[in-house]
Amino acid sequence: MTASPYETLDDADSADHGPAPLRSEYKFSHVTTGRYLPTPGKAPGWPFADIGGWMIDANESAADWLAELRDWRREHLVRIGYDDANYRRPELLWAQRNFVHAQMMVEDRYFYDAERAEYTVDRYLDDLIARFGGIDSVLIWYVYPNIGIDDRNQFDLAHDLPGGLDGLRRAVQAFQARGVRVFLPAKPWDHGTRDPGTSHWEGLAEIVAAVGADGINGDTFNGVPRAFLDACERHGRPVVLQPESTISSEEQLIWNVQSWGKKAPDGPVPPVSKWKWLEPRHMVNYENRWGRDRTHDLQYCFFNGIGYNAWENIWGIWNQFTPRNAEVLRRIATIYRAFPELVVSLDWAPYQPCLQRGVFASRFPGADRALWTLINRHEYPIDGEQLALPHVDGTRYYDLWRGQPIAPRVIDGEAVIELPLEGRGFGALLALAPGADTDGLDAILATLAAQARTPIGAHSAAWQPLPQAIVEVAPTAPQTAAPEGMVTIPGGEFLFRVGGVEIEGFDWAGLDVQYPWESCPRRHHRRRMMLATFHIDRHPVTNAQFARFLADSGYAPRDAHNFLRHWVDGAPRPGWAHKPVTWVSLEDARAYAQWAGKRLPREWEWQYAAQGHDGRRYPWGDTWHDTCVPRVNRGRRLLPPADVGAHPQGASPFGVEDLIGHVWQWTDEYIDTHTRAAILRGGSSYQPQTSHWYFPQAYRLDQHGKYLLMAPGKDRSGTVGFRCVVDAERGHG
Repeated sequence: MTASPYETLDDADSADHGPAPLRSEYKFSHVTTGRYLPTPGKAPGWPFADIGGWMIDANESAADWLAELRDWRREHLVRIGYDDANYRRPELLWAQRNFVHAQMMVEDRYFYDAERAEYTVDRYLDDLIARFGGIDSVLIWYVYPNIGIDDRNQFDLAHDLPGGLDGLRRAVQAFQARGVRVFLPAKPWDHGTRDPGTSHWEGLAEIVAAVGADGINGDTFNGVPRAFLDACERHGRPVVLQPESTISSEEQLIWNVQSWGKKAPDGPVPPVSKWKWLEPRHMVNYENRWGRDRTHDLQYCFFNGIGYNAWENIWGIWNQFTPRNAEVLRRIATIYRAFPELVVSLDWAPYQPCLQRGVFASRFPGADRALWTLINRHEYPIDGEQLALPHVDGTRYYDLWRGQPIAPRVIDGEAVIELPLEGRGFGALLALAPGADTDGLDAILATLAAQARTPIGAHSAAWQPLPQAIVEVAPTAPQTAAPEGMVTIPGGEFLFRVGGVEIEGFDWAGLDVQYPWESCPRRHHRRRMMLATFHIDRHPVTNAQFARFLADSGYAPRDAHNFLRHWVDGAPRPGWAHKPVTWVSLEDARAYAQWAGKRLPREWEWQYAAQGHDGRRYPWGDTWHDTCVPRVNRGRRLLPPADVGAHPQGASPFGVEDLIGHVWQWTDEYIDTHTRAAILRGGSSYQPQTSHWYFPQAYRLDQHGKYLLMAPGKDRSGTVGFRCVVDAERGHG
């Protein structure tokens, strides 16, 4: 009979833990769901720790707590029929060293250079190494938030990456060449776009096999179903499954060898990760994407021996680590990578007795060495004696956080360890048994000592939003009268009020866009402006007009993927001449405008032409009327757009038509160090159903959509068109 991998751990604590009535206060059999386990040493009035938190002494009950928790684990593993085979599979063992993970937007300019039309994986990785020590795995995110702008499904969007699946495979291989494993996303909620004609697990497994990915991230999954693992196995590509949300069923721990963790309570006593406790080899990557001060996150990780999701580009919103948090992550990762087998020790034990209140330690023992991780929950530094450990002559001790050996005092058979801990700081101790191998230790200590020369507290903890710049648009040659097909919009005062409809981001600094008169990006915008007279197209540019442009100019985009994909044999379909042209990128629209002696509208010009002076919600007034817009399409496939001019009752006060609910329309582009995005106006007639995660519509004139840009072939959409503007002679109107 094969021994349980937990026999040593479960039987290790054989000391007397007090009489049964005391132990009965720590029953855990009811803890069957949730992310975290109850903590020892509860104070009177718990959970109101702001009242009684100062009374908490985890040392008083930690031994009993651990004993009962071992019993709880033993029972739960039996209840789920636990089999640890996937944690012993050689091809999946890398997950146990996946300490620093990152979700990466494909639109990140450090990952893809649009001007050179090439993936720049080295630039992306070099930046992370410089700032916080690099990553062990990456989630290449190419779906949300743009999915739902048209009927392309989650698999279509992978094929639409620059170079298609061949390009994605090259990017995956570039990561792997640097020792970084690659995850791809699964979207269980994507049932409103084009039917892929296969199951979600089979469709993703085909892509995983084609590009050589290493894992699957289950977006919104509470445990990725085994069907995904089995499908990848059938394609000859075993993968690590990584659910985004907490595992809801303990049985899924058997095949989900990794997961994300979220929202660990920040109380006086750090919590213990339930999944890490049930299976110490299960690697959790803690995720708190909206956190600005990640100190608690990192303390929680270090206490539990789990990893971190170093997620900074959140749907194009840049939430960079502060220098302090970045340096903490670097040092934690250095220790983890130096002693990876200890971090996943089956004999891991949290809440080791500490000599100072508010300091907490975990022990990660190995065959001839042990690692202790310490965290200081106080805002002030604590120096002096921290641990008293049973001592064996010849044992060597090292302060890993500072990269130096230490010589503790030995008192009554115990080594009394003194370590300095900064306020809300960290510490680490390594003990080597007599005769333990020290190969490579000097180099590790030298690296850690070099990192420790600057205290953590000397690094800035200040967070700043990333500034954006609007891409300037050259004026056109001014014209006195409106050219054919255009409407003159008289200059005047305009109150420009608009807000972004992004699904996430709250009211963050850094969200949406930053107009030239603003100090940082934000969701809500207001500006009273004086606008000069201009002329604007009465209708969006049509297929017939775009065909004339191609015939006259000979224009051919460098990136032709998806270019005019609704045309047949290089020409509009019969009957489509007067429908708005779509499947054109921002670059294509600008090329047309330049050929025509025009330009794309500034967003405020577009809104002024649609709204006039009275702040109305829709071009025709404040009340929605279905008759003023094309019929809504809630199906899974795009339908042909309506002809332009078919809904004159939806015209603006100036007589401009087809402004909302027809096709989205390109306006301004914004750029920052990491992201490019375009502002789309007007919404479209396409409304995919089944999920609120699809790209949201913005029909009201005080709303706009922010569309992330990567490359023309991916940016083009079947619901995005454009109209043009011409500047008027100064003084006209």
